Amino acid sequence: MLTIAMPKGRIFEEALELLRKAGYALPPEFAESRKLMIDIPEEDMRFILAKPMDVVTYVEHGVADLGIAGKDVLLEEERDVYELLDLHISQCRLAVAGLPNSRLNDIAPRVATKYPNIASSYFREQGEQVEIIPLNGSIELAPLIGLADRIVDIVSTGRTLKENGLVEFETIANVTSRLIVNPVSYRMKDEKIDELVERLTAVIAS
Repeated sequence: MLTIAMPKGRIFEEALELLRKAGYALPPEFAESRKLMIDIPEEDMRFILAKPMDVVTYVEHGVADLGIAGKDVLLEEERDVYELLDLHISQCRLAVAGLPNSRLNDIAPRVATKYPNIASSYFREQGEQVEIIPLNGSIELAPLIGLADRIVDIVSTGRTLKENGLVEFETIANVTSRLIVNPVSYRMKDEKIDELVERLTAVIAS
């Protein structure tokens, strides 16, 4: 049985559609289930539904053979997994944003983000020494209350930034969801995994 960890929400729905187009018989009620672990015996598959940041952990530790994770998570976490395929779903970008016409504080510039590793690397490459302030939610609030000069966050349509009076300054990376695999699983279940990759590749190409 192949065990696949998938994040709930938009990525889950788009990934389900991909798998169905690839010929996998997943029941219609699958997306509405409140179960966190769902077996599909006819396809010899098990799905684990998890938070996006946890998917990579499950795959790295081998409790899931495969996972679907955003490139943002993979860049931030740097885990021991292989990236097999760009699924071209849930497209967005990691961006630097802040209040319009504002500049970085010369003395102690501060950047709020839930991506501290990515943000640190980016500003270091720009020759800027900044203080990273880790936040988990409502990142857009940080510049408004004077907590930070800039934020680094995921941007999809830009609507949330606009509604909060913020503007996007730079794009750090374009983000899509990727199919990842545990290295040991890839050796042990290579035929099944390669078949899955081939079927998904054909769907993406079409």
